[in-house]
Amino acid sequence: MTDTTAYVQWFRQSSPYINAHRGKTFVIMFDGDALVHPNFDTLVQDMALLNSLGVRLVLVHGARPQIDAVLERLDITSQFHNDLRITDGEALRAVKAAVGMVKADIESRLSVGVPGSPMHGARIRVVSGNFVTAKPLGVINGVDYQHTGEVRRIEHQAIKSLLDQQNVVLLSCAGYSPSGEMFNLSVEDVAQHAAVSLRADKLIAFSDQDGLQNSDGEQVHELTCRQLEDMVHSLKGSIRWQADMAMRCVRQGVPRVHLLSYEIDGALLQELFTREGEGTLISQEAYDQLRAANIDDVAGILELLKPLEEQGILVRRSRELLETEIHRFFVIERDGLITACAALYPYTDDDAELACVAVHSDYRGSSRGERLLEQIEQEARKRNYKQLFVLTTRTAHWFVEHGFVAGSVTSLPQEKQKLYNMQRNSKVFFKGL
Repeated sequence: MTDTTAYVQWFRQSSPYINAHRGKTFVIMFDGDALVHPNFDTLVQDMALLNSLGVRLVLVHGARPQIDAVLERLDITSQFHNDLRITDGEALRAVKAAVGMVKADIESRLSVGVPGSPMHGARIRVVSGNFVTAKPLGVINGVDYQHTGEVRRIEHQAIKSLLDQQNVVLLSCAGYSPSGEMFNLSVEDVAQHAAVSLRADKLIAFSDQDGLQNSDGEQVHELTCRQLEDMVHSLKGSIRWQADMAMRCVRQGVPRVHLLSYEIDGALLQELFTREGEGTLISQEAYDQLRAANIDDVAGILELLKPLEEQGILVRRSRELLETEIHRFFVIERDGLITACAALYPYTDDDAELACVAVHSDYRGSSRGERLLEQIEQEARKRNYKQLFVLTTRTAHWFVEHGFVAGSVTSLPQEKQKLYNMQRNSKVFFKGL
């Protein structure tokens, strides 16, 4: 009999991500090379799964190798300048043919639903059309790009209406002018404008590279725009285009851009539904800084804890005690103000206590508590603890909602049992790591 324990555990752990992504708008971009890679069929299946889980999908495809293939069959040599195709009249014929074939190919793959296939019963409705208004790139440094253009406008209201009707919207690397002309566009340009105008929650860009690497050749899992700006000059080729696109998107309000490889089977699901993720995530410079506390934070933490101590929610801590225990705390700081804190206290080789979870009253409901809990859990795992426990009098439901299970005082480590205050009658909760 097949052991399904690992699968069951993964599925359970993915539930918070499923809930978080439901109803969100994702723009997914892939170039023409992705379509001819053996993994593209499984990528289509993974995108279909996202659709089934309630994610609103806008797909943006490129077609450079397909255009090259048509030009070769027509015995036409295409000219490039600054890595952009100069699309003359003959090349435009190849663009129209290639884009039409690619669009039809994607639609047919998204229509698969035969019994026994991963997409059986999906019944995805794919809608494409003239949602991208374009204009000519014009003459740059004396070079006339002719029918190569750039995005002028995305018909975002029309796209949102189609997404509301549970359609998947497909955008091509082509746009149309009010005069009826067609222009060849870069896939990054279309994806960027679509994500920004739709106020997408994520832009996910696929290439042949697994995100970004640092100067030592090591994968970079997460970057802010400022950090990316420092390294983008060293990038070359398509990944440079994607990095530039990511910076523009985040600066214009897209919360997160993910750079993934279509050559890694399941990269999309790993990035979205696992804690470790896959590829590189780019986000805006964090306004709130989550970090380990230091001695200079004592006054701010005391100020944060004071109202909760007066209400009897937290046990009172003296300045002297806090100073000796400050190394156990993590804080979130916003412009010098400590807006949240939490602490990790070791008890046995396997057990540690999550304590002193507090969020400033002006910032509750802003996910600060969740961020601190995740940080504490990561720190506990790093130290090889097997279990967290917490004592609470007023916030039991919050801990239950975040995976803690009610337990008894007798299940606490012996040292903690001796310190348990019967008069407070705190509830005890545990969470396995």
